[in-house]
Amino acid sequence: MRISVTDRCNLRCLYCMPDGVKQVPMEEILTLEEYAFIARQAADLGIRKIKITGGEPLVRLGCCQLIHMLKHTPGIEKVTITTNGMLLETYLDDLMDAGIDGINISLDTLDKDLYRALTGRGDLETVLRALKRAVKACQGRRIPIKLNAVSLDLKALAEQLGCPYGGPGWAELLDIARQYPVDVRFIEMMPIGFGRQYRSLDHGAMLKELRRLYPDMETDDRIHGNGPAVYYRIPGFLGSVGFISAIHGKFCHSCNRVRLTSRGYVKSCLCYEDGEDLRAVLRGAGTERERALQVKEAVKRAVLLKPGAHCFEDPRGITEQQSMARIGG
Repeated sequence: MRISVTDRCNLRCLYCMPDGVKQVPMEEILTLEEYAFIARQAADLGIRKIKITGGEPLVRLGCCQLIHMLKHTPGIEKVTITTNGMLLETYLDDLMDAGIDGINISLDTLDKDLYRALTGRGDLETVLRALKRAVKACQGRRIPIKLNAVSLDLKALAEQLGCPYGGPGWAELLDIARQYPVDVRFIEMMPIGFGRQYRSLDHGAMLKELRRLYPDMETDDRIHGNGPAVYYRIPGFLGSVGFISAIHGKFCHSCNRVRLTSRGYVKSCLCYEDGEDLRAVLRGAGTERERALQVKEAVKRAVLLKPGAHCFEDPRGITEQQSMARIGG
């Protein structure tokens, strides 16, 4: 279960939350206790792993406290987080104390000027400093760190933004996997919300270029986490490279996740608006036991009615109209 703890973010990435996006009133967002209550019911149903997302989860006061609560929920085996890295150094010790099991850092480019233009407010050096410190802190505890990069055409984007850019594009991100035991994963852009305005690079073409650059590269069949990434190992690299190709490498048959939005709506597929309103149950009438049973039944319905596949390749069938920030990245 991917749990979005806030729709707020300290960045304004063009494809996710550009300037001017209206925020959800705080009273509509679940409390920490409500998240923990849902997690207990989800664990009773067999959900074992939780990913904390946002918005940017670390802007939510009490985020590390919630992680601690989830880690002490019977049945929950792993709690991981996806962050843009801007506040990671500040909260790294708290995350470690809370028992975090994995950290994913979102970073689309190593070009300082393009990063600033793409994120609106980001500082690349802050993120890279946090990455290096996280690697050092997590290595002894075998806590995996991954880097998530949306497969943007960076040269075309720089031209569109009027930003000088002389980098080799996506391939420069691989240097992180070479230097550090960090898996670098390229993710296709989801054609929902503001992401519809931006084109993903073809992962097939990227893989072909990788094979040209690194002819000794081989498939990496080791288990790297909970998700659908296909991994490769490059000789001499400390980390692996992965591809998450939701559209051109459709993996719906093995999708094992549901999403809980910050307003308590549980969704089983990004493509469709269908789901269950858990906040209405939590704040409705009835005893705690009655609400627990209702939450379980709602989560169970969301899982059992999970669509057989998305239709991102045919936008006419997409019913989800909200931005990724509202859904949970």
